[in-house]
Amino acid sequence: MRQYSADLTPPWKKPQPVPEVPADPGLVVEEPGTGFCGAVIGCEAGTVTLEDRFGKHRVFPMEPRGFLLEGRVVTLVRPPSSSGPARSAPSRTASGSVAVPGARARVARAGRIYVEGRHDAELVEKVWGDDLRVEGVVVEYLGGVDDLPSIVADFAPGPDARLGVLVDHLVPGSKEWRIAEAVTNEHALVVGHPYIDIWEAVKPSSVGIEGWPRVPRGQDWKTGVCRALGWPSENTGAVWQAILARVGSYKDLEPELLGRVEELIDFVTA
Repeated sequence: MRQYSADLTPPWKKPQPVPEVPADPGLVVEEPGTGFCGAVIGCEAGTVTLEDRFGKHRVFPMEPRGFLLEGRVVTLVRPPSSSGPARSAPSRTASGSVAVPGARARVARAGRIYVEGRHDAELVEKVWGDDLRVEGVVVEYLGGVDDLPSIVADFAPGPDARLGVLVDHLVPGSKEWRIAEAVTNEHALVVGHPYIDIWEAVKPSSVGIEGWPRVPRGQDWKTGVCRALGWPSENTGAVWQAILARVGSYKDLEPELLGRVEELIDFVTA
């Protein structure tokens, strides 16, 4: 008599099949056990190497149901055409992080990043815009930071709604320094760069000048810069657009600005 083995496991308790996805170079996945998210840069001997947006590498076994792709559980498999290690470098965003091909903008977080002015916001958007959309971070400009403590109090930062603020000319003893020191909420982070204006955070070589000129105290800085360089001082907005057009990536910006913006993105998305 033929013997049958009965499967008494209820259907809803059986593991559901998941799609198998080739670990093609540049594919962005998340390893749920560690939360590490990155692009595939290598695949060999049953393992896959991922690189996150900061350039950090991690190697993981390609186990069944081992990764998340756009929030869905998948099984990574070696690409059919792969006969050796896949080492195609993933594309990069303007900020230097790994690009996420076809990524949709994430629903905006409750947290925010505030910057001082419109020019600050436009520069952050140009260099970090792709990263911010993936992370769901909105950048807003304040029109100055004189009322920053009350602005932070009105925002009421909390664990699920962190606030990051980027301040110009944040150097010890400055007016901006004293204002920033008055913000004490543990869920708000105020950082800044040493430049009088965000224009100075653009490398002079990227703009085609030897250096940013010194402007006498008490004189409007943008107007003074334009006059010193022979640029049209009556329309500093147009001058800024010309400067912004010369910024192609993070390589055109000073490190003092790069580190602070990355710090704010990390803080708000933590």
